[in-house]
Amino acid sequence: MTASAQQIPAGPQQRPQAGGTISLPEEQQSRGGGYRLLAAMLGRAPDRTTLQQVAELAASADARDEIGLAMSMLGLAARDSLVERVDDEFHDLFIGLGRGELMPYASWYLTGYLMEAPLGVLRRDLAALGIERDPDVSEPEDHIAMLCEVMAMLVLEGHPFERQRQFFQTHLAPWCGSFCADLSGANAAVFYRNLGRFGSAFFELEQRYFSMQV
Repeated sequence: MTASAQQIPAGPQQRPQAGGTISLPEEQQSRGGGYRLLAAMLGRAPDRTTLQQVAELAASADARDEIGLAMSMLGLAARDSLVERVDDEFHDLFIGLGRGELMPYASWYLTGYLMEAPLGVLRRDLAALGIERDPDVSEPEDHIAMLCEVMAMLVLEGHPFERQRQFFQTHLAPWCGSFCADLSGANAAVFYRNLGRFGSAFFELEQRYFSMQV
C-alpha cells in the first residue's frame, strides 16, 4: 500500500475524538491511510475533491500484487466516475427507500439484526478507549466506517499492537470480508465494486499482519 492513501480525507458518519498522530514508520502510515480511505468512502458519498484525490492512487499504486492492483483499479474508477453518479450509487447501496441494498453494520452481519450484542461489546470497548458517541449522530456505532476510523486512530496514534489486534479481531475480522464481498457483487455497485475489491485485499493484508506479529 502506498503512503498516498493516508492523504485521503476521512469522512465517516461518526468520528471518534482522537488525539494527534505521531511520527510512524511508512508501513504504519500506510496501514492508517488504508483505514482512513475506507472510512471516508463508506461513511458518506465522496465529493469531487475526494474522488480526484482517490484518482491519484492510480498513478502511485504498484500493481504487482493484489492490494496494489485493487488500489490502481479504484483510482482509475474514481478518475472515470461522475460525482453525481457515485452519489446516487452510495444512496442506493447504503440508504435507499427505507434501507439500502447493503447494511454496513456489524450487528446485522453477525446476528441478522441491528442493535444486537456485538454493538454492546463495541460500546464497552469504545468506552475503554475513551471514545464517546456523537450525540448528533443517529447511526449505531458498529457502522463499518466508524470501525475503520477507530482502527485508523489506533494505528496513527501508535497504540500498542495488542490493542489494535484485539479491536480488529473482535469488531472487524468476523464480518468485514463478507461485507466487502457483498459490496463487490452488489447490484447497485459500479464504482463501489472497486472499493469492495480494495477492502477485501486490505483486510486480508491486515489479517496476515496480525497473524505474523503474534
